Amino acid sequence: MQSTHQVTREESPPRTGSHEAILRLRVEPDDVGTVGVVDGGKLLGWIDNVAYATAASWSGRDCVVASVGNMHLDRPIGVGELVEADAGLVYTGRSSMHILITVCSSDPTRANAPQTSQCPIIFVAVDDSGNPVEVPPWTPVTMLELQRQRQARVRIPMRRRIEGAMAAESYTVEGSAHRATLRFHAAATDVNRGGRVHGGQAMQWIDEAARVCGAGWTGAHVITSYVAGIRFYRPIIVGDAIDVTARIIRVGRRSVHIGIQVTTANANGVQPDLVAHAVAVVVSLDEHGEARPVPPWEPDSDEDRRLDQHARHLIELRQFVEPFTTAAAVPDAHLSATFRHRITPAATAPPVRTATARRWAATAP
Repeated sequence: MQSTHQVTREESPPRTGSHEAILRLRVEPDDVGTVGVVDGGKLLGWIDNVAYATAASWSGRDCVVASVGNMHLDRPIGVGELVEADAGLVYTGRSSMHILITVCSSDPTRANAPQTSQCPIIFVAVDDSGNPVEVPPWTPVTMLELQRQRQARVRIPMRRRIEGAMAAESYTVEGSAHRATLRFHAAATDVNRGGRVHGGQAMQWIDEAARVCGAGWTGAHVITSYVAGIRFYRPIIVGDAIDVTARIIRVGRRSVHIGIQVTTANANGVQPDLVAHAVAVVVSLDEHGEARPVPPWEPDSDEDRRLDQHARHLIELRQFVEPFTTAAAVPDAHLSATFRHRITPAATAPPVRTATARRWAATAP
């Protein structure tokens, strides 16, 4: 997770690594949650792993996750499916690397796997003390890379605006909305070699808290269909007391919108600090795998109404975020070898639980 130190100006290491990485795996029974499909937190963990490999390979440094953009799960992923996560650089700043991950999954018998999810994530290269360091600049070559670099650049101001709006909100006892809090200490098994908690681990905490909150409201198991605005402000280290608070900020006909804040104090009980925030949308699936109606909720306190308006404002802001171009939208002659002939977008792929995909798409902001 991102440090707040100034960027260290030193000679950047020569680029010896690739600007792309691929993660392939088969979904095992212990990879799925209570509803029989891969939870959003598990998927975010895979995304974090392949994005880290890309960032570390390019920079030649240890890297920490700073923020995660919109991740919409287009279709659920079940046991036995083959999952492929393709990560590639789309933009580099002084110390930051903007990476886009495209996840495809399908039954092993299918020739072309449909796109399951697409997620942008930003990593920062750090030295042994955790201070940001400069990274080698990346130059796009293909038409697809040029388009995605432009899209990454224009997203920066809106991302900062969304992050600022989310950081300004607070959850107090005045709110009457349903909430859930996970409370624990960061364990040694949660950290990487630098002594910091893995970003992917923290994202799984965020997803778990959102699902606990959503299940408490709906009275049924839920799955995360959308996550956005994950922003890390400081690292978590072993022994930190962690509170992950999730509370309802808006309820749709078939979806529950949940705000999540991660706070921490060290073992000596210092005043908690904001570590991360996020927004998630969860749905409850019926026996056919479709999102079912959820109990309605009306805000009845000043805080509830403020956060409901905040949720609506975030939805409005995200309408101005240009989606990243899919590989299939660019002619083969302009694609890099890694992406050519590999990805079939969900919109053109043979239907896989299309009713569920359409219903889920309607629930996301």
